[in-house]
Amino acid sequence: MSGNVETNVRIAPCALEALGRITVRRGTSRDETVRQLLTEHVASQEQQLPEDRLTHICTVLRYPRPPRWRGDPRTDVPLRVRAPAGLLERARAVSLRLPGQHPRAYRDYQGRMLTDAVTTAIARDEPFDDGFLSGLLPLLRHGAALGLWRLAAAATSTGPEKAWLLGARVVSAAHRWTDAPHDAGEQHILRVAEVLEQEESWHALTRFESATSLARRFLTGPRAKEWEQALWAQDKPWEKLYEGFLRADDRAERRWRRQQGRTSYDWTGRGGTAVWRARRRVDLEHFEDWLVGRTKTDPADRLMEEPASPGWLLRVPPAWPAHAPGPAASGPYMAWAEHRRLLAFPYRSRHAFWPLLQCEGTPGHRPVPGFEPVAAAADGLRPGQVLGFIEAVLIDWNHDFAAEGPRLRIALDVPADQAYRFGLVTAEEQHRLMAAARAATLKIMDDFISWAADDGAGENYLHKLREARGSARAFHRLTRNYPSHERPKFTVPRASWTWPGRSVAAELVAGAQPELLGWLAGAAHRHSSLLLEQAMQVAWQRAFDAYGFRM
Repeated sequence: MSGNVETNVRIAPCALEALGRITVRRGTSRDETVRQLLTEHVASQEQQLPEDRLTHICTVLRYPRPPRWRGDPRTDVPLRVRAPAGLLERARAVSLRLPGQHPRAYRDYQGRMLTDAVTTAIARDEPFDDGFLSGLLPLLRHGAALGLWRLAAAATSTGPEKAWLLGARVVSAAHRWTDAPHDAGEQHILRVAEVLEQEESWHALTRFESATSLARRFLTGPRAKEWEQALWAQDKPWEKLYEGFLRADDRAERRWRRQQGRTSYDWTGRGGTAVWRARRRVDLEHFEDWLVGRTKTDPADRLMEEPASPGWLLRVPPAWPAHAPGPAASGPYMAWAEHRRLLAFPYRSRHAFWPLLQCEGTPGHRPVPGFEPVAAAADGLRPGQVLGFIEAVLIDWNHDFAAEGPRLRIALDVPADQAYRFGLVTAEEQHRLMAAARAATLKIMDDFISWAADDGAGENYLHKLREARGSARAFHRLTRNYPSHERPKFTVPRASWTWPGRSVAAELVAGAQPELLGWLAGAAHRHSSLLLEQAMQVAWQRAFDAYGFRM
């Protein structure tokens, strides 16, 4: 059929068998049967409130489970889906997405919305089960599925998560019998806890195993429907269970497991990074409110503090406000964004636009002249990534944090060849930077050779290392072949020049050349993204330092 797009999902073998029975009953091809089932399913689910839409138990339990190790056999089967692109998007929109899942993500975090739609559509027309699914309530409302997942998440929560979630419950309890408003600190605690539960939950096999255990406890037998309603309502019985799981201390159980010689992986790192992501998301919410709400008389600086951000300082030109007009008035702004004269980003239920200048003598705004090279560097970004790009454009790379304790190195390094091309360094300075990088590389090579000799490496291997000193690539290949995971990491210092300027926005105001502005904007965004990854890695390690299991 023309107009269809082709994709694949992987479903349980028993679901594929059920689809075969439907195909025979309807007398249609498999492709046509899937299209009919999806069309019927989407039409019915779009009439329901989000919490009342249906999902299959397979989705919330992540069944069939993906292979644990590379090379392990799969227990699911592929199913080709050919349908109009619009139908597939509508199917994804009415499907279940668990907190922390995303369409494009590492496999533990990957949402499978189309798989959920296909599986649920089949089950609504032809029930199916197997040894794993037998006895489980097959179809749940989204609200009940999320209630089950929240219980599983509470039962497997790590120290960093429990500290934040229990802190939020203390704040809520303190205001239970009073009308006093929450102060800014309390609002922040509550908002981070909300984001942690609803958006940034971590995923791993152990959480799906916990969800399976709870499903067999509550969603089997004659009271399954009753418990499905309790999971959907999340009222007092559910709250009691949730708080009990959240307050449970699992250290004794883990100690017992280790004493019995059983392994029990410590998921504290994932919990710590989930908290970091929640705090980072809330920080970005505050940043966009500051960007949209500030006026010319408001401070032009904003510190994105640790631990939710690397601790960098943002400086916005005072005359550059952001504006979030209503949908009816956004036409000119959207046209400017399409022509790369400014940037658009999602803000609450509408779009905001930045940077703008206030028109003199008349109400309204106009784009900042010369912003096109900066906006062009944001080409290809998804709407949700644009705010992070704006943040990178405002980072003051020359701000001195020396008096504020150790932290990530917040600096922007320009490759020596680029610095020379832009006229930032002379040819002599470029050659000096390249010579310094080469000398540093040779020292790292010599240090590795000395370490390998002390570690007892054979003379043949040491000879190969010495011969490879002329090629960083060959030397790196040899270091990777060294039979020890504790070997020093071999890195090649790059010939670079530290950018002495301030923010990209400040360079535009100062009249920097367009080619330099475009390159700086892209480099600032790439490097800020790397610093954020490093900050999240620091959060991982700090979580183990503060909450990791100790015998």
